[in-house]
Amino acid sequence: MSTAADLVLTRGGLRFAGRLWPCTIGRGGVVADKREGDGGTPVGIHRIVGMLYRADRIAQPAAWAVPIGPRDLWSDDTTDPAYNQWVRAPYAGSHEALRRADRLYDLVLLTDWNWPDATPGRGSAIFLHRWRRPGYPTEGCVAFRPDHLRKIAGLIGPGSRVIVGNGLAEGTP
Repeated sequence: MSTAADLVLTRGGLRFAGRLWPCTIGRGGVVADKREGDGGTPVGIHRIVGMLYRADRIAQPAAWAVPIGPRDLWSDDTTDPAYNQWVRAPYAGSHEALRRADRLYDLVLLTDWNWPDATPGRGSAIFLHRWRRPGYPTEGCVAFRPDHLRKIAGLIGPGSRVIVGNGLAEGTP
């Protein structure tokens, strides 16, 4: 059951704070059985566990937000004990840079998908972040217009819930 404080993904966008926020999801759609690399946005109740931001590009969006540094990475190496964890360079495993040349990760809300005790292959790093453009899919994350993401970030706190319903999954009624 959702509450007014929850962020609820619907077919029309993300319902939160009395409005519907346009968003994009993974290229694989909503999936009930998430796998690394499938591009799916996983069904479930995902808690917001952190907020990262580029201090060289934007002001701190909330008191609990942590700046992204030049060596900050996210491990997507299913063979490494640090799989689906925030790591720092030098890091030899497969990873994604959090400090990107584009602006997608200027503000990132971290979810607890497959975290902190990750199961290898179940998928890593389901974030809420900026979209490339309207309708352009992500690799599984939920993405927003930059000003909308900033507004959402200012309204939530650690533990806020992102609810992705099973009714949105491919092949479900």
